[in-house]
Amino acid sequence: MNKLKIAIEAAFENTALVSEKAYQEAVFEVLEKLDKGQLRVAEQQGAEWVINEYVKKAILLYFRIMPMRKITIGNEFEFFDKIPLKKNFDTRQIRVVPHALVRYGAFVNTGVILMPSYVNIGSYVDSGTMVDTWATVGSCAQIGKNVHLSGGTGIGGVLEPLQAAPVIIEDDVFVGSRCIVVEGVRVQKEAVLGANVVLTASSKIIDVTGSKPIEYQGIVPERSVVIPGSVPKKFPAGEYQLPCALIIGKRKESTDKKTSLNQTLREHNISV
Repeated sequence: MNKLKIAIEAAFENTALVSEKAYQEAVFEVLEKLDKGQLRVAEQQGAEWVINEYVKKAILLYFRIMPMRKITIGNEFEFFDKIPLKKNFDTRQIRVVPHALVRYGAFVNTGVILMPSYVNIGSYVDSGTMVDTWATVGSCAQIGKNVHLSGGTGIGGVLEPLQAAPVIIEDDVFVGSRCIVVEGVRVQKEAVLGANVVLTASSKIIDVTGSKPIEYQGIVPERSVVIPGSVPKKFPAGEYQLPCALIIGKRKESTDKKTSLNQTLREHNISV
């Protein structure tokens, strides 16, 4: 792996090298490992997530190497792109409903259900997860086990800047309909996002369950129950409400995650 990293770093610094076979093969090997889940753009080490920048560099080099070509599906569908589509879902028992699309270089684990949706290159979708209708998983996003991405969810992607963290949705998270999570926000395990929650790197995430508010940015603590909210802000033209996210409770710990989720949704009367 270190040899691959050295080759990718060298080719990224001197792009003339990507015309050489040895460096192209290094790029192709990284993409193959990404596609098989043997490499990840980001991986958890203890409580922290570490970004593998050289993997993102390999994806960018792959775009440079690959020619544009026509991709056809039967006689009716035609695309023109550099990146092929992922195939052979049956070998991993992945349910793929037409018209779900996954780009090569994304990993989708056993038992995932893909409703008509889109999963971009460099992303990782772990086992038991549901990607519901018209949900998108952006480039390099990391989605954990048994996550539910409800209809119309937008999980943001990132390739540049290289040091930028991807969106990370940890295990057993429920993301409600039409939620938007972008700019490297990390949603920790078992959290619940109600419908229409929008989270960016600068979004205020305010825990209002105690006597005083506690403010977070860029991270949703584990088992938090989150709904859309607003906060006032003064402008020269007057005071207006800006969107934020409110933590209104905690999901109870349970070995039966589905039961725990249903209880949480009922208890807090959350739209999903």
